[in-house]
Amino acid sequence: MHTTPPDPKRRVVLGLLAFGLLGATSCSTPPADPPVESEEPRETPEPVTVRVTPEDGASDVRPDLPVVVEAEGGTLTEVRVSTAGFEGTGADEMTGSLNEDETEWTSDWTLVPGADITVTAAAESDDGERTEVTHEFSTLAATPGRRLELKSNFPISGQTVGVGMPVIVEFDLPVQNKASVESALEVLSDKPVRGAWNWFGDRTAVFRPQEYWEPDQDVSVNLRLAGVQASDGVYGIENHRLDFTVGRSQTSTIDSDTKRMTVERGGEQVQDFPTSIGRADVERYTTTSGVHLTMEKYENLVMDSSTVGVPVDSPEGYEIEVQYAVRFSDSGEFTHAAPWNDQLGEANLSHGCPNLATADARWFYENSLMGDPLIVTGTDRELDVDNGWGYWQRSWDAWLAESATGVADDTGEPGTPGSPHGESD
Repeated sequence: MHTTPPDPKRRVVLGLLAFGLLGATSCSTPPADPPVESEEPRETPEPVTVRVTPEDGASDVRPDLPVVVEAEGGTLTEVRVSTAGFEGTGADEMTGSLNEDETEWTSDWTLVPGADITVTAAAESDDGERTEVTHEFSTLAATPGRRLELKSNFPISGQTVGVGMPVIVEFDLPVQNKASVESALEVLSDKPVRGAWNWFGDRTAVFRPQEYWEPDQDVSVNLRLAGVQASDGVYGIENHRLDFTVGRSQTSTIDSDTKRMTVERGGEQVQDFPTSIGRADVERYTTTSGVHLTMEKYENLVMDSSTVGVPVDSPEGYEIEVQYAVRFSDSGEFTHAAPWNDQLGEANLSHGCPNLATADARWFYENSLMGDPLIVTGTDRELDVDNGWGYWQRSWDAWLAESATGVADDTGEPGTPGSPHGESD
């Protein structure tokens, strides 16, 4: 086999190259860079998912169902619920409650029937990634003839009342879902108390504190009726707000035995009047004992026996004009001037009304506020809880037990003990 001998020049060149490399290595090689470690590829953070119920674009949504906003992969930072045509203030403001880890928000109140609703919600991931969504839907309209409305209320906004004053709300239609409606009635006061609602029939709800209101404070009542399902298919259509003031503390006591009427202001006695109350030979002429509240007053009033079941033209009948009358029950009881009664402080001779001297009756008329406690003692006819505003006749334990929710409300905290929302279908 023929072979070609190696080229001596090639060997020299390779050797010189090798030498040059060797010399460079031993004399002037720069420090070597540390080995580069391979990096793990970074994962792109998943965006927060925000879900809103009812769903976007839904129509005829029951207004008594809650709005629920949920965040997955982050926490909620903002939720707004707006209703077309409403300013979103006072009783129309939609508030909500977050769960402990701030991933779920539930509306506190019901929605306006037949309205366009917009829900705007924002959430943020742990990495600061923000997600915002906007959902729009419309609610079911209330059916004509099946719309719960407020018929009357006591007190009315702007009034100054006594420390015993309840909040009395009367509706135009019967209420069957009392717990839901009760939970839509929010009471807030500057000086917090525990209180609860009771129902008298199917149309009247009454709020009373456990003890008298503390004097000299403001009270607000948000009647968040819009969207509450009061009965099957009957929805409230409008929210209302009441703002009143509790004035000075005044309590009066009439003692059947001593035939005196005393008045305390701020815990100190300021008046002591001789009086003459019901003669008590029959029940209707017996003044009721118990805790009454002053209800209304008239500078001049015609008193007619027919209002208590005695015809004016009968032997026991009467029709007489009196001055400075202050009502304290629905059974015809007023304090009033009785200048014809010459046995004030000596004998009980009236048809049930506490008679007073004209000057004394005038003082009481001028110094009485609606809701002042007036206590009568010593007769054998007990005031019924539903006679006028006899609500303090019911003990607190019994009052709380009669509440539809059965839970006391703290008037220093927003919200109510129950939920106004109905059950899902």
